[in-house]
This record gives sequence, structure tokens and C-alpha cells, in this order.
Amino acid sequence: MSESILKMHSITKKFPGVKALSDVNLNVKAGEIHALIGENGAGKSTLMKVLSGVHEHGTYEGNIIFQNKECTFKNINESEEEGIVIIHQELALIPELSIAENIFLGNENKKKGIINWNNTIVETKKLLQKVGLKVSPQEKVKDIGVGQQQLVEIAKALSKDVKLLILDEPTAALNEEDSENLLNLLLEFKEQGMTSILISHKLKELLKVSDSITVLRDGETIRTYHMNEDEITQAKIIKDMVGRDLKNLYPEKADSIEEEIVFEVRNWSAYHPVDSERKILHDINLHLKKGEILGLAGLMGAGRTELAMSIFGRSYGKKITGEIYKHGRKITIKNVNQAITQGLAYVSENRKEYGLILMDSVKNNLTLANLKNVSRNSLLDKNKEVTESETLREKMNIKTPSIEQKTLNLSGGNQQKVVLGKWMFTDPDILILDEPTRGVDVGAKAEIYKIINSLAEQGKSIIVISSELPELLGICDRIYTISEGRVTANIEKENANQQTLMEHMTDSWGS
Repeated sequence: MSESILKMHSITKKFPGVKALSDVNLNVKAGEIHALIGENGAGKSTLMKVLSGVHEHGTYEGNIIFQNKECTFKNINESEEEGIVIIHQELALIPELSIAENIFLGNENKKKGIINWNNTIVETKKLLQKVGLKVSPQEKVKDIGVGQQQLVEIAKALSKDVKLLILDEPTAALNEEDSENLLNLLLEFKEQGMTSILISHKLKELLKVSDSITVLRDGETIRTYHMNEDEITQAKIIKDMVGRDLKNLYPEKADSIEEEIVFEVRNWSAYHPVDSERKILHDINLHLKKGEILGLAGLMGAGRTELAMSIFGRSYGKKITGEIYKHGRKITIKNVNQAITQGLAYVSENRKEYGLILMDSVKNNLTLANLKNVSRNSLLDKNKEVTESETLREKMNIKTPSIEQKTLNLSGGNQQKVVLGKWMFTDPDILILDEPTRGVDVGAKAEIYKIINSLAEQGKSIIVISSELPELLGICDRIYTISEGRVTANIEKENANQQTLMEHMTDSWGS
């Protein structure tokens, strides 16, 4: 059996009014892939910040032994010098810089203060080859896909002589193919003797590649599973994560659909916002019934988000043509305000950039999209704002000590519920939910599914965009597939399965 490369003993970390970690233990063997799993707010990221020196020694109780040496890191530079490198969920790349510049930023190849660009390019090529990325080192980061950017982050980590690689939700924003490639890369690193800690909510991925799985719940260590010793199932892990059985992850939905078509898009086309000659959406037609949950399935780049944003007040695209009908009447939506006035709401796939003001309070975020409703004579009615926010907090089951809490301090699942609550405050008829459970743990997912079902039962009509086919199959009444900016199929729930969806999602129009 391999020796331990890392031991974290009795780690306790407190913030004002909150005990984030309570006597947590973690033992990682050399050369293994060790998964760390738990609900949002369970303490996973806090534990890794303690390990990497983001939370410096002295701000927590307990001790860290790495390669048989006690560590007292004061900052992240000290942990990196020892070979501990963390890749955060939000990629820390600078879009306007080249891949080579990003990889060696802060770790430049230089002599007497002058950067050796030839060496930098040569070393970058070696690192890109190691991670299987076939692009030029001079390519700007903004011009490559999200999956490729993730590989650039890993190449950057490898440039630092990494001994322990920590990946926080590395596949959260990736499609199935890119996720598969990244997981295979981790297995290659394992063959080469590298140790990895993998944080993820995707249980199938963890069970596929991990040697050990440690479960955290409410800041405490619940259990560590070893693949070669324990009988492990998704159900067991979920029960450990949430403290209860989640037999029905996808709750049953009442038959709330009415035959009335409340929303219809006809012959919808749009061009790229920068390259105005590049057509992104091609003559799309779709309809939505009252009380229906409609799915949009497609591979990354298929045009799902572009379609949603172009419909929602032309937030994306140029030279947009086509017609929108609501209750059989043609309506005009030229901007976001008109979209909201017409009863539309759009929950972005990137809640932190487009959905929330993270440094502002839960209260202010919840009322932001409909300030008229908490104003009197154009002045904010603070009492009403508090009352409405408290009502929304209760209705959406947002776990926060106070509505005055900064949204930044909430878990991912609760941030997502704040975004949903914000748009529910506009009382929309049609909700477009783009990746509504991305980066959200299994317990919070179940809650969000219940909220979606409840809204449909109230007569709301909902479009769900998701990269997770089981999610679409679990909650949707009907699914459109999109490929290369075109609708390729309209499939009723009873006729839908993963194979059928994938066949239509990969329909090519170029042949």
C-alpha cells in the first residue's frame, strides 16, 4: 500500500459566527486520485484553502503533514514551492494574453530581469504536448474554448513542478467530450506517479477515476471510501452527503400542461456579434405550452445559450430576424426591459458574472430585477424591500443567516436560488433557465427541481437548457435538440432517451 503524501489532522476553521470546518481529517496516498465530495457549503473549498495557504497558518486549528514534513504555509506561494498547486473552478487566466504568457505569468523564464521568449515558447510547447492541447503558444486565451482553457490551467500547474494537483470542479463548465478527455488526462498523470485531489459534484466521474473518496458534510468528515476495499454506490455517497436518502432526485411532476401555446418563436436567425458574416442560428422554430417544462439539448457551441440570449431582449447576436408570439399575438422584444415587460425571465448559465452582484446583499440581489415593486413615488421603500426579500428567502429556501449577508458568502446552490428568486420577483410567464444546476450539489439540485416543478404547476412555462442529459430526461415534458444552430428534433418525454438525444444533437448539416 502506498505511503501517505498528505495528512490533515483535526482541521478546524472558524469565520465570524460560522464554524466552516470542525475536526476534519484527510489522508491522501501518494500516486492516487482522491476525490473530495460534499454539498455546497460542506467545507471542501475551505479545506483546500487551508491546505494551499490561502487561509494562512495560525488562522485555523490542526496540522498539515505533506511528504512527512509539517507545513505552516503563510500564503499560496509557499505551498506552490512545496509542489501543491490548486486549480480553482473559476479559471484564473487573462483572456487578452497568449497561452504562453498565461502559463508563465509570475513564473517567467528570465535572466537579469529580461524574459527569454524563445525558451518560454519552447517550454510552453512541451507543456501543451503533455496535456494534449494542439494549439499555438501564441494563441490568445480568449480565442480558445473553455475545455482548452482548462487544459491551459493544468499546463500552468505542471510548469511549477507539481507533486499534488488539486482540481476544484474541473468539468463543471465542460461538455461530455471535454470532460472525458480531462479525466483521461488525470489517469495518465496517475500512471506517471502524480497525486491528485479532485473536487466534483459529478458522482459518475468520481466513481470512474477515483481511488478514494472522502465525504464532507456541514464541515465534518463523514467517511472515506477506498475503491479496492469498499462497496461503493451513488446512493451511499448521496446519503452521506445530505444525511438522508434521495430516492427521487427528479420529483414527480403533476400533469400541469394545458394545450394552449403561450410562447412561440418562428424562423429565428442570428449572426455572430463580432463576425457579422457568421450565421449562428438558422431559422429556428419552437413553441411552449402553458405549464410545460421544455428542454433544449445540444453540444457545447450548438447555439442553445445564443438562442436564449437573442430571444431575451436581443442580448446576443446581430442581424436578428424572426418573430415571437405570446398567446398567439406577435410581440416586439428589442431589449431586456421589453423582455421583462412581456413576462420573460432569463437565468444565465454564468450566475456569478451575469446573474448576481456578488458584493451586494441577498436582499438587494433578490429585488434588483423589479425595483418598481419595492418603490413608492420613485423612492425605494426599504420596509417593503425587507418584507419581499424575506418572503422570497422563505419561498426559495435560501440558507443564509440574514438577507443582509453578502451573496458572495453563500454556497453555489444558494446563490443559484437567489438568482431564481430575483427573476421570480418579476412574476414572469416564461422562464428560460440556462444550466440551472451547474456547479450545484446533489441536495441543492433536488431542491431546484422541486422549485421548477412548483412553478410549472402554477402555470408558468419553462425552458431548461442543460448539458446533463439525465437532468433533461428527468424533469422535462418535451425536448428540442439543437445542432450547429438548427433544431434537429422535437421529442416527447415518452420517446426520449440519451441515445436518441445524442443522435439528434450530433446531426451534421455540413455534409
